[in-house]
Amino acid sequence: MKKILPFFSYLFHPIFIPLLGTVLYILFQENYFTIPQVYLLVFQVIIITIFLPMSFFYLLKTFGKVDTIMLSDVNQRKIPLLLQMALTVVLIKQSITIDRFPELYFFFLAGLITTFIAFVLLFFKIKSSIHMIGVSALTFFVIGLSLHNQINIIYVIASLFLFTGIIASSRLYMKAHTMTELVIGYAIGMIPQLLLWYAWL
Repeated sequence: MKKILPFFSYLFHPIFIPLLGTVLYILFQENYFTIPQVYLLVFQVIIITIFLPMSFFYLLKTFGKVDTIMLSDVNQRKIPLLLQMALTVVLIKQSITIDRFPELYFFFLAGLITTFIAFVLLFFKIKSSIHMIGVSALTFFVIGLSLHNQINIIYVIASLFLFTGIIASSRLYMKAHTMTELVIGYAIGMIPQLLLWYAWL
């Protein structure tokens, strides 16, 4: 368990959540997507939510603004969260627009709201778990897809709840967060997704 638990912190790192949400959207959305559409959508998400943030991370690390990809220090989180918000705005204005991918649009819009809340909390020295933010947002987006498309994906949803527990245990084991920080993270990841259900369910 000592080796397995930290592995899940990296496997479900928040940087991969947008891509996971996009892939699950493609799999469970009732609309038909052509292969070129799928490739283009996934490529755009990878570039904007993984490659660009990683490039900026290494730039910040070079200048000593961050130390690890886990961003354990409260002050080190401000610039990466600002960058994430900026890139998300670009994504939903230029690529994942409401008229082309409405369900996925609201997933990212809720993520933008969540990131803003996490950013504001930093000024009050409140560190929320970004891992829990990511997995809770993903879980409730998938639940929304299940309700919206009237499909039974209970095993996927159950697996996401299972991974939530494993990730929470991992963060506690690594002493990266307190239980309070995990709960705060889970709540601010979940609530915007739930509130925006009313816009697309």
